Amino acid sequence: MTAAAKTLRKIPATVVTGFLGSGKTTLLRHLLENAGGLRIAVIVNEFGEAGVDGEILRECALRCGAEGGGDDDRIYELANGCLCCTVQEEFFPVMRALAARRGSVDHILIETSGLALPKPLVQAFNWPEIAAACTVDAVIAVVDSPAAAAGQFAANPKAVQAQREADENLDHESPLHELFEDQLQAADLVVLNKSDEVDAAQLQRLRRQLSAELPPQVRLLEAAHGRVAPHLLLGLGLASERGIEARPSHHDALPEDHDHDEFGAVTVELGAVELEELLAGVRAVCAAHTVYRVKGFADLPGKAMRLVVHGVGGRLRHYFDRPWAAGERRTQLVFIGDAGLSEAGVRRQLDGFVVGSRAA
Repeated sequence: MTAAAKTLRKIPATVVTGFLGSGKTTLLRHLLENAGGLRIAVIVNEFGEAGVDGEILRECALRCGAEGGGDDDRIYELANGCLCCTVQEEFFPVMRALAARRGSVDHILIETSGLALPKPLVQAFNWPEIAAACTVDAVIAVVDSPAAAAGQFAANPKAVQAQREADENLDHESPLHELFEDQLQAADLVVLNKSDEVDAAQLQRLRRQLSAELPPQVRLLEAAHGRVAPHLLLGLGLASERGIEARPSHHDALPEDHDHDEFGAVTVELGAVELEELLAGVRAVCAAHTVYRVKGFADLPGKAMRLVVHGVGGRLRHYFDRPWAAGERRTQLVFIGDAGLSEAGVRRQLDGFVVGSRAA
């Protein structure tokens, strides 16, 4: 393709949606690591102050060495609100900037927050200024297979509601399943992530359950650790914005009903911590509060590498990703939960396990 043709063509954009902790960032990391020379720009929308996902993807982009400039040219972080609620204020300026660079950008990856409704975002691609320069290649919904197989975010809302009402300890008014279902309904492709954490029978039941709720053209792919071949996810050319109006959504009639005041995000900064103390403290927070997602970085004494910590509820994972840079060593965790989550409550639980958390 000539330089002039690249300047005139529309940039394909892949929207990656999915609930908190489903593995969206892991999937994007895999795509960046296997980009095959594609010049990819990434837009990351996080719920909370600390840009943990953006930082992880930035490190990946630097290691991958793909064309297209430095990390500041490739990673755009939007942390001032959910994209579905701040399309005009947050998303439009970034897309306008990318449109001006379309001769040097081959593809755009958009990771929505776990609380986002994808439909308003896809609809924005019909705005004249965006439509002239960009198109939605596909909408991908990432599903946490163990959680969905356990019925926490099943596709049948009546069954979920009955299950919740049968258990007096559950939050019967939670909007989580409606968010999950709206994400699925906007999808062109559904990735059943963490498929290695469920057995074959559970996975088959989950496939049948989701297939019954999705249009027949929506494909289901299985993945472990977000590993899906890029050619199965990129370059699909579906122009999803053209048919998005016909996709059902719980929030079509009352867009103002998508109220993020029902969720809370707490960021806690600590000094150096011992790993087992930190994990015990995080599990204590998750046991004492309604916590949907934990993510962050930890400074382990005597370790030159930064530890990434993330998890859903009590299921925690951790790995070293890179050496600490000068002056940046710290422990920083983001807890995302219901509206009752507070920094004081989180620290009370951490105090019993993490030495020095009270003074941090």
